[in-house]
Amino acid sequence: MVAKPYDWAQGAALDEHSRRKHKILREYFRRYISTRCQLPQQSKFRLVVVDGFSGAGRYACGSPGSPIIFIEELRATLSAMNIRRAAEGLARMEIQCLLIFNDADNDALETLKANCAPLLAAIKDEVPDLHLEVRYLNDEFETSYPTLKTLIAQGRFRNVLFNLDQCGHSQVTHDTVRDIMQLTGSAEIFYTFAIQALLAFLHRRDPVKLAGQVKHLGITSVELSSFERLMSNDAWLGAAERMVFDTFRSCAPYVSPFSIHNPDGWRYWFIHLANNYRARQVYNNVLHDNATSQAHFGRSGLNMLSYDPSQDGSLYLFDMNGREAAKVQLIEDIPRLLSESGDALNVAEFYESIYNATPAHTDDVHAAIILCDDLEVLTTAGGVRRRANTIEVGDTIRLKAQRSFYPMFVPEKKGS
Repeated sequence: MVAKPYDWAQGAALDEHSRRKHKILREYFRRYISTRCQLPQQSKFRLVVVDGFSGAGRYACGSPGSPIIFIEELRATLSAMNIRRAAEGLARMEIQCLLIFNDADNDALETLKANCAPLLAAIKDEVPDLHLEVRYLNDEFETSYPTLKTLIAQGRFRNVLFNLDQCGHSQVTHDTVRDIMQLTGSAEIFYTFAIQALLAFLHRRDPVKLAGQVKHLGITSVELSSFERLMSNDAWLGAAERMVFDTFRSCAPYVSPFSIHNPDGWRYWFIHLANNYRARQVYNNVLHDNATSQAHFGRSGLNMLSYDPSQDGSLYLFDMNGREAAKVQLIEDIPRLLSESGDALNVAEFYESIYNATPAHTDDVHAAIILCDDLEVLTTAGGVRRRANTIEVGDTIRLKAQRSFYPMFVPEKKGS
């Protein structure tokens, strides 16, 4: 299967994997805005949103595409936020956003302009605190990227969000992904691709390494050409997830390498790249609110990709069954992490160390800390936290003096 671009002129059909992806994108963007605008003293927020493969904005069924989703959520989230702030006696929030919509299909871009026009006109008349500037670019993404980069630099934007919903895998190079993440410390990317296209890329790049990555499945890299046989295999999902993570781990500190859970098999990846643990933390929580939309195969605690493919690993769909399993693993994993670091970690440092290695929800991480007999959480004043929902980033997680299981030193293996 080779990914084909949408035929916007005839009216593009909305596939199920795209529907699931758009729901996650919408909910994350809503929380992204709310999280960045939560300080009571704050009254202005500036950001740039780049949709590198924007399409026409609406599908044949009338459902919105990502450009319309961004516009709708900017309006709805800011309006709700200012109602709440007014009730709390706080100053109104103002958002300044540069929207850059790029597509190589000129007809799609012209249709997008028509679809955006009524929304933008209504915002200008009805939402005075939302200032939108829209730029439309008509070229291949890699060709447009230098212009995009210049616009971001000229506007001195610190908050940058890219949506790169490409067909296949080759329309955005890894060097460009890495460069985007270096534009600012607050850069984030949503990156969509078909795993078959990534396999073709990896086979050309390093066939020996690829063969090693799929060896435990009992197949050779040559046999990957019989792609359909692998698509619904959970063990295959685990192998593919490792490939995705290994491929993109050099691009960003936090990489969410989860596949879209699709009845048609593990074909499409919708990954999130961020420079800050908080972004990954919020993304994990959004996935749990959209249980079964994405999937992970491996461990559900910490070190999610560190498992023996022949003996360990299970399907994690971000649902309640998965969350209960995660708590069990976290109760074991978190004390082990602390013992490897010493005996205490600031909560912020703890978050930084775990969020590239766990699919867990924040609430489950906190619950595991409180439930674990070997751990205690201390406030800045020296008090002890008793409830999971009171843990704050300024707190300290510490191993108790009397521990039930974890030794000070890990014994060496015989013969080592």
